[in-house]
Amino acid sequence: MIYPSIDKLLNEVGSKYLLVNVVSKRAKEIEETNHLQMKERDYVSKKNIGRALEEVSKGLIHIEEEQN
Repeated sequence: MIYPSIDKLLNEVGSKYLLVNVVSKRAKEIEETNHLQMKERDYVSKKNIGRALEEVSKGLIHIEEEQN
């Protein structure tokens, strides 16, 4: 089973496309700065992309969607 679930992630983010964009940017940021928002032992995933997904599911990344 994939953690966190896509259903939980889509409750935090409006669309799959926005989720991919936000998570990829956060994973790159983790790679460049090595800054994590939780303690390293609290993450289930060892990879940055998984850690970024976990941060979204825990509500640590706030996404503001622009209105046209």
